[in-house]
Amino acid sequence: MGAPRGAGVIPYWVAGRPVTGPLPLATRAGTTSWASEAHVEHAVATAWAARGLRTPARVRADALAHVSAALAARAEEAAALITAESGKPIRWSRAEITRAVATFRWGAEEARRFSGTVQRLDTDAGSDGRVALVRRVARGPVLGITPFNFPVNLVAHKLAPAIAAGAPVVIKPAPATPLSALFLGSLLAETDLPEGTWSVLPVPNADAARLAADPRLPVVSFTGSDRVGHLIRDANPAKHVLLELGGNAAAVVCPDWTDLAWAAERIADMGTYQAGQSCVSVQRVYAHREVYGELVEALRARMSALPVGDPRDPATHVGPLIDEAAAARVADWIADAVSRGATLLAGGTRTGRTVAPTLLADVPDGCAVLTEEVFGPVVVVSRVDSLDEAIARVNASRYGLQAGVFTHDLRVVDRVAAELEVGGVIIGDVPTYRADQMPYGGVKDSGTGREGVAAAMEDLTEPRVLVMRGLGY
Repeated sequence: MGAPRGAGVIPYWVAGRPVTGPLPLATRAGTTSWASEAHVEHAVATAWAARGLRTPARVRADALAHVSAALAARAEEAAALITAESGKPIRWSRAEITRAVATFRWGAEEARRFSGTVQRLDTDAGSDGRVALVRRVARGPVLGITPFNFPVNLVAHKLAPAIAAGAPVVIKPAPATPLSALFLGSLLAETDLPEGTWSVLPVPNADAARLAADPRLPVVSFTGSDRVGHLIRDANPAKHVLLELGGNAAAVVCPDWTDLAWAAERIADMGTYQAGQSCVSVQRVYAHREVYGELVEALRARMSALPVGDPRDPATHVGPLIDEAAAARVADWIADAVSRGATLLAGGTRTGRTVAPTLLADVPDGCAVLTEEVFGPVVVVSRVDSLDEAIARVNASRYGLQAGVFTHDLRVVDRVAAELEVGGVIIGDVPTYRADQMPYGGVKDSGTGREGVAAAMEDLTEPRVLVMRGLGY
């Protein structure tokens, strides 16, 4: 496991060309360079110059199809790189690569069918013989800022829709995991995309604000913490800023749900997979009192049995967090909840960067494990007396990304779809479920805009109307 083929000092990508800078950037898997100021300027300038290119749809689609196929062919190498760089268990790295292959495939398909509409205008007097051709055109070059937790697939969710929509794109990967993004760059470099249409630049987080403020990058698509996302949005009010931020995703278990063992398995597994470092990992569970006791016992047993250890072992479910500071924070939040009266049912221990899968009950309101995004392998279970109470407690969060509801009752489905203040409601499963082609995003402090290739292409473009006279309909 380690860096891609031919690793030494791994180049980054400026306007589609490999370059290295003078300042090394070492990761757990290898070494690249911080992008030099000159290279950053060249990447932005060429992206701005490329904004008017009318690259044929077939070229954009073929490029994305190539990346999809090449990534599939090198899937094990790419998954090993994710694991070496981030500590993500190899089973989840492999799953991420499978998803990224699909994301690029969706991009290729959407590039071919992104055609616009025709609207007749002879519906009112004075417009006989006129039609409107409504096309969507790129708002301009895109700055895509990506996090460490999905270092390939979330880069894919910036690259694929931008390229499919004809928008030049500059990717700033997370400093902890740049090599995974550079790996994708090596695949893009094998395509016929014109110079300037894409770059992948490792830039320190401290310098990202200057890049986000550059007027030649009028669209910013950011995935990460709500604090940083809000700073970017507030500092750039004239820009089109898309934010996919955090969450403390909730699952509701209703009294009509009979397969509690399966619900417990899904909640435990998806509350702790890749050490809980997912914005839709299950963090809060609201179980009706009729099923609470049985669910809690099943959760305790499942979480206590989850394999923890070496991320290179295919059997490992929970590996290390991204760094010591993250693990220490999670452990501190657990200890704080227990000190304030919470009941520790499983886990609660930390060894270096690894936190054991942790199940808490009776957590008082106001504890960080309830109100904030833990981003660790922690699940909090609470008893509720009614659906009304469950909905109110889910909605009490400042976040609103996704929620899962375990029910067979269509009346409940209708209510939660209308009343839960989230971007997506998953029925019969955990909030962690995501298909990469579906619109994905949140409300409140979970962000604005939607990912999913087709939805993101809508966000990265704007309608342009051409009215033709004398054509009729």
